[in-house]
Amino acid sequence: MAKKKDSKNPPQITPMIGSLLRLPHEAVVSRIFEMLSTNGFDITPTELNIFLYPGPEGRRPIDLARQCNMTRQAMNYVLTGLESRGYIERQAGTGTAERIVRLTNRGWEVIAQIRQSVAEIEQQWIAYLGAQRFKTLSDTLRKLSLWLGKLP
Repeated sequence: MAKKKDSKNPPQITPMIGSLLRLPHEAVVSRIFEMLSTNGFDITPTELNIFLYPGPEGRRPIDLARQCNMTRQAMNYVLTGLESRGYIERQAGTGTAERIVRLTNRGWEVIAQIRQSVAEIEQQWIAYLGAQRFKTLSDTLRKLSLWLGKLP
């Protein structure tokens, strides 16, 4: 027999693991955007995904499209925008039709800003959680990412 729903006392909904991973990620991305904007970089949310680990350097547009869950055509549109603003350049790869993405100095500056922003966040989280709990969290996420085949 199914339990009757009580509209006066709805069940408590707690966040599941997906939300517990997404919410800190949202905070990190927000801080990255803030730092990039403050330092004069005009990167959109879609473009930021290209710069996140492992980054675009030496990668093919099709691989970046898969990473960002978009079509090859959409990725080429995004890369054209980054190229026109001086963040990347596309060069011939080893195959006749293959292209690879190379970061310009400005693109490497974006990577440096992202890494600096995340390092600052990590220090704040260490101060809040304690060094050991943060290390355990980091080690656990790294191990899970390896198991999922997301890290080499």
